[in-house]
Amino acid sequence: MTAATSSAVSSDTAIVAEHLVKTFAETTALDDVSVDIKRGELFGFIGPDGAGKTTLFRILVTLLVPDSGRASVLGRDVVDGLWDLRQRIGYMPGRFSLYPDLSVEENIRFFASVFGTTLEREYDQIAPIYKQLEPFKRRRAAALSGGMKQKLALCCALVHRPEILFLDEPTTGVDAVSRREFWDLLARIKTDLTIVVSTPYMDEANRCDRVALMQRGKILGIDTPLAITKSFDRPLIAIKTSDRFRTLQLLRNYEHTEAIYPFGEVMHFTDKRSDVDPQRIAGDVAAYLSSNGIRDATAEQAEPTIEDAFIARMGAPEGEEQPAKRGAA
Repeated sequence: MTAATSSAVSSDTAIVAEHLVKTFAETTALDDVSVDIKRGELFGFIGPDGAGKTTLFRILVTLLVPDSGRASVLGRDVVDGLWDLRQRIGYMPGRFSLYPDLSVEENIRFFASVFGTTLEREYDQIAPIYKQLEPFKRRRAAALSGGMKQKLALCCALVHRPEILFLDEPTTGVDAVSRREFWDLLARIKTDLTIVVSTPYMDEANRCDRVALMQRGKILGIDTPLAITKSFDRPLIAIKTSDRFRTLQLLRNYEHTEAIYPFGEVMHFTDKRSDVDPQRIAGDVAAYLSSNGIRDATAEQAEPTIEDAFIARMGAPEGEEQPAKRGAA
């Protein structure tokens, strides 16, 4: 990437990744990944464990070198410009990596000093988060709850006023209330900041401006959450029954089944016939199950979610793999 190109990119684009490939032994973690992220976006990489999200983040924050392809962040190449870039990036890794024996305040002061600043000078920057931690500022980091550790890590990532913030699965392992609070905090600090987040929770996609769906090192699609959901192009049928296992077995052998998979308390079904009325499809499925001994099954049309769109793009064997986690954010 030339200097002229980097300068042009930096004006309105925060990240450009082009054909990134990264392998570890026999495992391809990233397989020809390309993505552009605009300045000021809250951009999400959505996918299950093993999708390649962490590997991609570690390349973008200059901790890994790609085997091939290139990437720039804030107009700087992630390999050639790493020392300048590290001063402008905030990074919160997926695993809690602060100093457990230091207090809340000591951790923040340490990370501020690494970047040549102080807690007092940057207090306004982290105040929306730190005010919730301040009553516990002398408590050791190891003694904090999962949600409080999450907020401390976010403070440490923000204390040097980065231009872009990378959050790698920041809500994994915390309760639903803490997850909602965390996303509310991101909405509050987003005004002058580009935020890039990865998550296995499909419902969190709706908190992002745009998302990239990732699976097995590939990007399956990039768009707004609404556009991805609307891309689901077949009637979706929700099936409820007391005998879920036998129902799955039967529908895997049903001649019209395109996909069948568990989805919370129900199962989601799509039909190979694209030109048949959804009510008829639901009736045919219920009749098929009843004729095979499943007499309590109900089938009715349902609204697709971003998770349904993900599964449709993923192309996994029906019912064998749930691509990501579900929950209320």
